[in-house]
Amino acid sequence: MSQAEFQKTSFIVWSPHYRKDVILLEKVQHRFTRFFDNLKDLEYNERLRKLKLWTLQERRNRADLMELLKMVHGISTVPLDWYFQLADGGRTRGHCWKLLKSHSRCAARLYFFSERVVNRWNSLSREAVEVTTVNSFKSHLEKIRNKQMDFFMDP
Repeated sequence: MSQAEFQKTSFIVWSPHYRKDVILLEKVQHRFTRFFDNLKDLEYNERLRKLKLWTLQERRNRADLMELLKMVHGISTVPLDWYFQLADGGRTRGHCWKLLKSHSRCAARLYFFSERVVNRWNSLSREAVEVTTVNSFKSHLEKIRNKQMDFFMDP
C-alpha cells in the first residue's frame, strides 16, 4: 500500500481503555451539551437523548464496527486478512463473517483495533453484517443501540 492510500484510510488507531481517560474525553461532550440553555438542567444522558447524540465511547466503538464492515466487504483500502482471520465456517452460529479471537499475552495488545472489535462484531446478527452499504449498517447499529443500550459500551 502506498503512503497516499494509507492516508486515505479512516482508521481509529487509538481508543482510550483506561477509565480515567474515557471520563476525561467524555467531559468535553458533557461541557458541549450544557451550552444549550433549554437542556442545562437535565442529566447528561437525557441531554444526549434530546440532541440525538451518542457518547464518545459509543461513537468510537461504532466507528470500529463500520471500519471492519468496510474491510469485510472490500470497501476499505486495508484488506481484512491483514488484521483478522475468519473462524471456521462449520461451527459458527449467527453469521458467516465471524472472526477468530486471538489470545494476547501482552496486555497492551488487548486494546488494539484488531482485538477490541472482535467480540462486538461476532455478536452482530447476520442481517447486520451482510448489508452492502455503510448507511444500511449504521441503521442496523442504531436499532441495536435502541434495543440494547450497553452494546457499544466497554465493560
